[in-house]
Amino acid sequence: MAPSFDHLADMEEDDYAEEEELDFSDLRERFEVQLEQGLDTFVVIDGLPEVTEETRPKLIKFLLRKLDAVNKTREDSIHMPLGEDGKSYKFAFVEYPTPAEALAACKALDMVQLDRKHQLRVNKMTDIDRFGREGRIEEQFVPPKIDEFTEKEHLRSWLADPSGRGRDQFVMYKDDRVQVLWNNDKDAPESIVDRQHWTESFVQWSPQGTFLTSMHQQGVQLWGGPSWTRQKRFAHPFVNLVDFSPTEKYLTTWSNRPISIGEEGHPALTVEDDGKNYVIWDIETGKPLRSFANIELPSNSSDENGQPIKRKIIWPAFKWSADDNYVARLTQGTSISVYELPKMGLLDKTSIKIDGVMDFDWAPATPKRDGVKTYEQLFCYWTPEIGSNPAKVGLMSIPSKEIVRTLNLFSVTDAKLHWQSDAAYLCVKVDRHSKSKKSLATSLEIFRVKEKGVPVEVVDSIKDTVINFAWEPKGDRFVIITTAEVVAPSAVPPKTSVAFYCPEKVKGPGVGNFKHIRTYDKKNSNAIYWSPKGRFVIVATVHSQQSFDMEFFDMDFEGEKPENEKDLTANLQLMNVADHYGVTDIDWDPTGRFVATSASIWKHAMENGYHLYDFKGEQLREEPVEKFKQWLWRPRPPTLLTKEEQKQIRKNLREISKVFEQEDADRGASADLAVVEHRRRLLDEWLAWRSSTEEDIREEREARGLPLDPVEGLIKKTDESEDQVIEEIVEEIVEETEEVMS
Repeated sequence: MAPSFDHLADMEEDDYAEEEELDFSDLRERFEVQLEQGLDTFVVIDGLPEVTEETRPKLIKFLLRKLDAVNKTREDSIHMPLGEDGKSYKFAFVEYPTPAEALAACKALDMVQLDRKHQLRVNKMTDIDRFGREGRIEEQFVPPKIDEFTEKEHLRSWLADPSGRGRDQFVMYKDDRVQVLWNNDKDAPESIVDRQHWTESFVQWSPQGTFLTSMHQQGVQLWGGPSWTRQKRFAHPFVNLVDFSPTEKYLTTWSNRPISIGEEGHPALTVEDDGKNYVIWDIETGKPLRSFANIELPSNSSDENGQPIKRKIIWPAFKWSADDNYVARLTQGTSISVYELPKMGLLDKTSIKIDGVMDFDWAPATPKRDGVKTYEQLFCYWTPEIGSNPAKVGLMSIPSKEIVRTLNLFSVTDAKLHWQSDAAYLCVKVDRHSKSKKSLATSLEIFRVKEKGVPVEVVDSIKDTVINFAWEPKGDRFVIITTAEVVAPSAVPPKTSVAFYCPEKVKGPGVGNFKHIRTYDKKNSNAIYWSPKGRFVIVATVHSQQSFDMEFFDMDFEGEKPENEKDLTANLQLMNVADHYGVTDIDWDPTGRFVATSASIWKHAMENGYHLYDFKGEQLREEPVEKFKQWLWRPRPPTLLTKEEQKQIRKNLREISKVFEQEDADRGASADLAVVEHRRRLLDEWLAWRSSTEEDIREEREARGLPLDPVEGLIKKTDESEDQVIEEIVEEIVEETEEVMS
């Protein structure tokens, strides 16, 4: 028998009747779909030119070109309202199929130039609605309250040394204290500020010395000014490393822990930064520009369990162009991504594809190339041999992405890129293997960047492997360290040779070919430190347990020049040899007058402290410091003097220097006078004490009836004593004989 459903009809009528009496307003309010969720697909484009109904279609078509660059947009999805006067309100609404496309349009199109006079501002509709409600916008205009002007401290006040001696500052980190001090040559340094727990890991100067960076678990802080107050704060949790752009406009921070934005949020970062490791900040505003995650590269080696060993981080991962307009990142083996600042948008919205690219580096200055009217930024890169294709070194111009020069290389094991400070030269140190791949030799491929066509000069007379190379700052000479041994980590440093090179003399303004000057064999040297002003160079052995020599060289010695070096643009002379047990760091001051060598507890715990030398290698101070960690000279910004003014100063240097020499002599004389006065004061105090003591003794002798002169009393007592007879017994041998017994 089929079931009957008649009873269901009665129940349905009862339910409907019952529903009319129930109140669902609280549930409706709780679960009702909010209106702004439906507006997530809308964006508002502001900053448009004012148009009429006749010219509106033309503007919409022009606007579509910008919109289509991000997402394909239909013309009917753009709504541009007109006012009662028939003119537009200078904004438009655009509807996208999905909220993700709307968000992408906001990121890509905000602050983009529509034409020369108009810049687009693109925001989500929900953002405008959210920020504009709840009384945040008043009905009547209320002028903003402008705070009274308060003068800020000059962040470069240290350049006006109050002593008038042009001293340099340095920071010293020891134990848990950070000190900033004035350098006083042979005398003890003068303390400026001394703070405990100023940093949690290390300190770092900005490139031009404006800021001192301290590292904390909560982020990075920048300090400066005469009172050393906090200037900026960048909240990157668990930050490990920082890197400044050359002109101190931007800052890169990195943490090995990915950023985690919890439910409570973050004062500067957003949910979009969650999981990222790098953040690029605008120093002036203190706001983040963009964040990036680590690039996990495959490893070619494995541990004992067969698990791949992670590669060490390459720092800095983001490299800056000399003018701070671009920052680039390498994806090893595939591409180089160049970002435009301050928008941090990808140049031409695409990475530069370079198959196999291993490394790249920006030119440290904007090179003025011969035959080029518009100077662009340059970077160099190299790729290894892939299949039958040779290794390659290339120079690329940015933003045009023009390949300026390429060079093919063969039998390449490794290559290193070395720019000269003025970007006049690029040296590519190429390690080449033999056919059997059992031995290595190095050649130097030197690109003459400023010359027309960028010619390449090859220095291939080096038979051993070059382990260190260094250009002279603002010069055209270089030093290399070579070894015939296999370079491997060991307690005993390998035997090395130090070779010096310079151009030969030529007629005219050009620079001649690079020639070998001299080689010093049987060394253990592994480091080269040029003076920031050039000419003087230190060749040293650092991080060694057995050798710690430092040799001070002058490349323009004013003495007699060897006959075989007459045609070279250098006169090499070894000025001095010094040693510092356990030396780990060597730092020139920014003027090239002094050198600080230090032994950090971060490397070993033996005889930590620092030594101070002048540029000739004469030791000025030796200071043992317990738990010594860091010594860093404060950098100086570029000079404000023009080239003509600098040339005039060099021309009249002898006359100008007389003033400073007299000040030095007066200061030395005043110091000597102070010593003499101190000694005279001590002598006077001693004579006064002696006089008062003699007077006290005289009064005491008179009271006891003793002669005033104790010597006179002793003589008198001796004269009055009776004669004494002293007997002396002397033994004398009268005769001595020897008998032989049978």
